[in-house]
Amino acid sequence: MSLSETAASVSGAFDSIPIIDIGHASTPDERIALAQQIREACVNVGFFYIRNHSIPQQTIDNVFSAMKAYFSLPLETKMKLYHKEVGNFRGYQPEMDSNTDLANKGDFHEGFAISWEELVPKENDEKRANDGAMAGTNVWPSEPAEFREACLNYCHAAIGVGKTLLPLFALALNLPETYFDDKTRNSAVAMRVLHYPPQTGPEDDGIVGVGAHSDFECFTILWQEPHIQALQLLNSENRWVDAPAIPGTLVVNIGDQLARWTNDVFRSTVHRATNRTGVHRHSIPLFFGTDYHVQVEPMPSCVSPERPPKYEPVAAGDYVQQRLRDVYYRNTTLT
Repeated sequence: MSLSETAASVSGAFDSIPIIDIGHASTPDERIALAQQIREACVNVGFFYIRNHSIPQQTIDNVFSAMKAYFSLPLETKMKLYHKEVGNFRGYQPEMDSNTDLANKGDFHEGFAISWEELVPKENDEKRANDGAMAGTNVWPSEPAEFREACLNYCHAAIGVGKTLLPLFALALNLPETYFDDKTRNSAVAMRVLHYPPQTGPEDDGIVGVGAHSDFECFTILWQEPHIQALQLLNSENRWVDAPAIPGTLVVNIGDQLARWTNDVFRSTVHRATNRTGVHRHSIPLFFGTDYHVQVEPMPSCVSPERPPKYEPVAAGDYVQQRLRDVYYRNTTLT
């Protein structure tokens, strides 16, 4: 069965999220087996958990500690790096600053956004030479002192996970393992550390942690604070399915770029986060994209007479920038 035929046969009425162990991918047979699991997850759900992801627990513990210390600072201190003044979506994002779903009043979380940066900064970083619309440098708070190093160590480790996944995605699409290599040379990623305070108002108050949305980049690698339920996925029956925070795992989900690239063979699933647990919740999404100058258009293997191309070509950076502007700069219903 072709990829197009496989996608056409799927209902999308999932009620759980698969867990895939990526710790054994050293032989061709192991990678092919993993790619088959990933294909089934991406076509049916658009989300999957990964075990044995290779990020050291100490790296996770360090960034978790640093982000909690940062978010505990006074608001006026954090606002010194307000992203709308810093520029190009880096820096601090306060509560209710975005409204992902206009049916709601706003997104009840705060965050801090960064992109790729060497641990030892380079004056002219060749990895950033072709960022185009998404060009810009990170900004860093003066406290906590360990914040920059902890964030970048985690970021680099999570990029390593993404580099492990790319050849598996290629195999899942019946492509050579190296297909994405020349399109992802420069670590075109965005990362956010997030804090979700408990939501204590009525459930119909129009305020959620983050409203229903799909992600912009190729795929997202998400760390969730263990044992705190917030993330939910919307299936084809318009039912919200919980994605619990399972210790020792990361969540991977397909974003709109890869959905466009695959002509919607891979599913970019709508999701949201609602924190009504009574405790504070933290998470770290890393959005892994193609290099920003790359043109994204449906792959020939995902196009057929019965499934013609759904999307026009678009430069990756232009697409991401416009989607971010839609979230942070459009008129909102905040009162």
